[in-house]
Amino acid sequence: MKVAVIQMVSTADVPTNLHQARVLLEQASAWGAELAVLPEYFCLMGHSDNDKLAAREDFGGGPIQQFLADTARALGLWLVGGTLPLAAPTADRVYNSSLVYNPQGGCVARYDKIHLFRFDNGHENYDEARVLVAGTQPVRFALPAADGGGGHTWQIGLSVCYDLRFPELYRAYARQGIDLLLVPSAFTHTTGQAHWEVLLRARAIENLAFVAAAAQGGEHANGRRTWGQSLLIDPWGQILAQKDSGQGVVCAELDAAVLIQRRSQLPALQHGVM
Repeated sequence: MKVAVIQMVSTADVPTNLHQARVLLEQASAWGAELAVLPEYFCLMGHSDNDKLAAREDFGGGPIQQFLADTARALGLWLVGGTLPLAAPTADRVYNSSLVYNPQGGCVARYDKIHLFRFDNGHENYDEARVLVAGTQPVRFALPAADGGGGHTWQIGLSVCYDLRFPELYRAYARQGIDLLLVPSAFTHTTGQAHWEVLLRARAIENLAFVAAAAQGGEHANGRRTWGQSLLIDPWGQILAQKDSGQGVVCAELDAAVLIQRRSQLPALQHGVM
């Protein structure tokens, strides 16, 4: 399966971000991608937490969701809309949600980010719980073989950014037979420089699964600096493709035979406790 992860440097203007996402997704489609993954907050890197409240949509309708549905249909892609703000039960909170669209433009999965980022090193301060409601359920979806015949049906697990630090989520996916783990993210430059690659490679190695991580990567208009380094990793922890910073498309072909071979050679998933 040909997979593309999209790296962006999103702004506080939703239409501008959607336009740029479409340009990058067209590049992914031209390469032949079957699945494309946008980064966390692809549609909005606002100046304050309140910008997420202003841009929120009810699940099932709104310009951001319409963009995702229309783009998936127009380009014939399975499309993962990094994250966007979806309405929560109270007006002062939103969910940070990752939505999956099939090539017909139908939304087939929704994952609400479970672990909410908090970080304070004396210079940078983040607390997503100020405006976000945490999700409660892991979510996976099946992506059938492109030929509709005897090819491999990919089992794909959803996660977002800070979830990466909680290996129990990914182990739960592994127990369900997941082949590919998605991690759309907006890692800060500080935490990304220290931990991004090692955490992603660890999740691939310990679960003998492919990992696709689409990131924000650069200097944003709100003053935030994100790490970038969008990449695709194989089940042995080897990096298949990577981009350092700035916007762009990272592509690689994932081979299900490699997945089967590695799990046969090293049956660690059969040896785990619990």
